Amino acid sequence: MKTIVILMSMLGALAVAGCNTAEGFGEDVEDAGEAIQDSADG
Repeated sequence: MKTIVILMSMLGALAVAGCNTAEGFGEDVEDAGEAIQDSADG
C-alpha cells in the first residue's frame, strides 16, 4: 500500500509538471494506470 501511495505521488508530480495538453494528460493517466497494474501484478 505504501508503495502505491509513493508511486501515485510521483506520477501526480510528473503529470502536473509534464503535461501541457489534454493529449499529454491522457498519456500520463494511461502510464499511471499501467504502473499501478504492474505493481499490483508484481
